[in-house]
Amino acid sequence: MALFDDFETKLNQQAAQKDLPDIVINDTAQLGNMVSQGWLQPVDKAALKGGDQLAETAWKAATGADGKFYAAPFSAQSFALIVRKDWREKVGAQPPETWEDLAELAVAFTEKDPDGNGQKDTAGFVAPAGTKRGYASWYASSLVYANGGDFIKAAGAGKYTATVNDPKTVEAVQYLQDQFCKTKTVNPGAVSNDTTVTHEVFEKGQGGIYLVGPYVLARFVNSIGTDKIEVLPVPKGPSGGPGTLGEGENVYLMAGSQNQDAQKKFAEFAISPEGQRIGMNKDANGAIVRLPVNTTVDMSAERQDPRWKVFQESYAHAVYAPPVPNWAPIRQTSADTINAVWADCTADVKTAMDELNTKLTQELQSQKAS
Repeated sequence: MALFDDFETKLNQQAAQKDLPDIVINDTAQLGNMVSQGWLQPVDKAALKGGDQLAETAWKAATGADGKFYAAPFSAQSFALIVRKDWREKVGAQPPETWEDLAELAVAFTEKDPDGNGQKDTAGFVAPAGTKRGYASWYASSLVYANGGDFIKAAGAGKYTATVNDPKTVEAVQYLQDQFCKTKTVNPGAVSNDTTVTHEVFEKGQGGIYLVGPYVLARFVNSIGTDKIEVLPVPKGPSGGPGTLGEGENVYLMAGSQNQDAQKKFAEFAISPEGQRIGMNKDANGAIVRLPVNTTVDMSAERQDPRWKVFQESYAHAVYAPPVPNWAPIRQTSADTINAVWADCTADVKTAMDELNTKLTQELQSQKAS
């Protein structure tokens, strides 16, 4: 099976042919969609060997809107700031502890020639702020959660209410618009970029603050230099927090399998200390287990780079996408609005978020989830 862009398309094709694979390892945010399609077998947490060793936060991301478990957690990740430490030291700044500190650091990186080449060619933030695959809302979400905001909230009995025009959410999107429009500290072209481009912008030294997951840490250590980068927690917002986006992968036991015993055995191996350690791949690039979900695995024994610990500590207050029938249109609709207020500096954030709230309410109604 192919990875990334065509993954869900291929699953849909196989489902139409009633030929689903036995096991799918896929994003936690896909759980609601796959449950609503009838593709998944429920998982008996108590009967799953090693299930009691897994983090409760990870089990939440394996839970459907009906409260049943539909997967075995496999990998987790939170988000943090990967920062050019050499630049921060050159401009004489301390690690940011507030949003104001963070904005000031971005200004220093933009205006104080942190790379020392005598040209004004550096930005504070690098951001995948385009609309492709919903990146703008994906990027904004860590600051939304760090300020105690949200996109939708649970209303009980598997129902949800749009809450994207809550003052805390508006404040986070406004803060980011200010970086694009007032201080102009975001890399040029960010409103059209996805993560593939943004990784390269950071590697080329065109910006110094990247809010991102742990999966690029080993790459940046190799490409930029271990002494030049640091990982810092996302500062708590002025109105709430702490929080970051939580993501990860689950092992999904697909419906219709003729081999249910082997499905269960695979899931049990994947969540076992041995399975988790294999997936972690130590400090090397390409780890399929970013943060172990098995609480008996000592990450510091597996990975020598202490910067992973920042991601692990941030995971304690990570917020996952809720198990609505289909999260993708909610993320995409949110991204379209958020991207628009960053691209158009005359746009009023509160007005835009009120309009987005109406759209998300309609989307929840169309999914029969409100």
